[in-house]
Amino acid sequence: MAKFKQPEKFAEWVDEVDEQQQEALLGLEDDEEFVPAYEMQDVLDSDAEEVVCPDFSRKSLIIDKRSQQHPEQFAGNMVMTSGHTNGVQPQGNKELRYPSVHDDTVSMTTNVGTPVVSNQHSESVSRRGPVLMEDYHLLEKLAQFNRGKIPERVVHARGMTAKGYFETTHDITDICSAEFLSKVGRKTPLIARFSTVVHESGSPESLRDTRGFSVKFYTNEGNWDFVGNNMPVFFVRDGINFPDLIRCLRPNPKNHLQEGWRILDFLSHHPESIFILMWLLGPRGIPADWRHMEGFGVHTFKMVNKAGKETYVKFHWKPTCGVKVLTDEEAKEVGMANNVQSHATEDLWNSIESGEFPEWKLYIQTMEVEDELKYDFDPLDASKIFPEDQFPLQPVGRMVLDRNIDNFFNEQEMIAFNPGVTPPGIRVSDDKLLQSRVFAYSDAQRYRLGANYQLLPVNAPKCPYKNNHYEGTMNMTQRDEEVNYHPSRQFDIDDNAASKSHGTAWTSPTASGPRVKQGIEKENNFQQPGEYYRSFDRESKDVFQKHLLTFMTHPKCSEAVQMTWIGFMHKTDAELGKEIEQKFNNMQKKN
Repeated sequence: MAKFKQPEKFAEWVDEVDEQQQEALLGLEDDEEFVPAYEMQDVLDSDAEEVVCPDFSRKSLIIDKRSQQHPEQFAGNMVMTSGHTNGVQPQGNKELRYPSVHDDTVSMTTNVGTPVVSNQHSESVSRRGPVLMEDYHLLEKLAQFNRGKIPERVVHARGMTAKGYFETTHDITDICSAEFLSKVGRKTPLIARFSTVVHESGSPESLRDTRGFSVKFYTNEGNWDFVGNNMPVFFVRDGINFPDLIRCLRPNPKNHLQEGWRILDFLSHHPESIFILMWLLGPRGIPADWRHMEGFGVHTFKMVNKAGKETYVKFHWKPTCGVKVLTDEEAKEVGMANNVQSHATEDLWNSIESGEFPEWKLYIQTMEVEDELKYDFDPLDASKIFPEDQFPLQPVGRMVLDRNIDNFFNEQEMIAFNPGVTPPGIRVSDDKLLQSRVFAYSDAQRYRLGANYQLLPVNAPKCPYKNNHYEGTMNMTQRDEEVNYHPSRQFDIDDNAASKSHGTAWTSPTASGPRVKQGIEKENNFQQPGEYYRSFDRESKDVFQKHLLTFMTHPKCSEAVQMTWIGFMHKTDAELGKEIEQKFNNMQKKN
């Protein structure tokens, strides 16, 4: 058995104390050894009989070491208590048990623990029926099955997750005070989810579509949700346009067919979309699988150091196994060859099972906040990149996915992300699209999973946490405090810890200005996509033109939309505009 204890005085626990002081605070016996939370994985894989974790939320926790679970995996099999996952929690002289798949039960039971008489036959009047509605087990089994699905994600419904760790490899403490990035060699447990965007959960993984690239870091100071895509830019720059964007990308509501004319019609009002269309309709529009694609934060974020200095950053993930893509023909072959249309999921699962652990390197680009108006693009515009010749990539660390999930529903369907979930030292910028996502993502999850979705094991932090968020549907915490408000003279709690531990990192420049509903001033919609297009070889140019012309020549695509896009292409690149116009006219003559 692995035994976890808590130091009696939380306030005495600080990172600076040496090992001898730590052991004294924890009250360790001679045969016990202190282990930081972020090193628990190695200990649980060892032969140690007892380990001690600085867990301040409960007095003790007993976990069966024979299951060889990693600390971030405990949540997958146990229920939340006092803000943490819990299998057995002593309360006074009583032992309070919670459901666990590791209970040593020899017989099947109902949800309330009653032994089942028969799981093969309903209770009935004689063998031939009728069925008696007093058969609680029958009613429970059918009712549970009827409610076994939750609402599908509005976007990113099709996806797969895997678990692993992040290792800091480079020192960036000069710009970021985040504790998990403060020491080279530090490892942080995480879970990553890859997804397609537009189509439903049962759709093929070989479709031409943007891919989601999200990572949930379980840091010592709370979770960090990295919520990105496999393309560095986005279609629109204001969140108010997002619902309409997704509607135009989805199938026609009348015939349920995805039709390119609808996409071009809507995006003809958003020339900022040209850049991502070159990614989507170009040679990189279909990643070969989850392992061989890049990840981008898309938005500009801020990193803040302990002195309170803010720096703009862009995040990049680079796969160490390289980037691979599929052509249209290859995508069709993959889709037909895989009966369940899950080739990317199968590839990820099998590679981890075989010990070929996928790895990505994390890089950042940085820009001084005071320089944001010096450039010909707005750094808070999600349809723009930071050119690498001006803002070189700087290494930060690496992500290794070395464990498959234990349960698809618990750890893939119920995982939830929000780009506003950041630890001290990382914060959102004033990017209007990003600001909208901070609200929309959690709102979507509260609808999909419930008000207390953050208490679900896969979403809950793995560090101590405490607040007064007690009630709501499916709140799984077991709490016995009499004071559930703040402040209180009877029971005081520090509500200023982050400011103390991170210096002035929580201060920020004042935002002021007139109230408006207007777009940004420095749109510059055509320069960056033009530069990107000119980096294409001839084959890549032809791929993009082919897909764009397929949309433009759809029978329902109006002349006004067609002419708008020909104009956009001329403004993007003179050669591109000339070729698109000529090819379009030739295709029209044939029709």
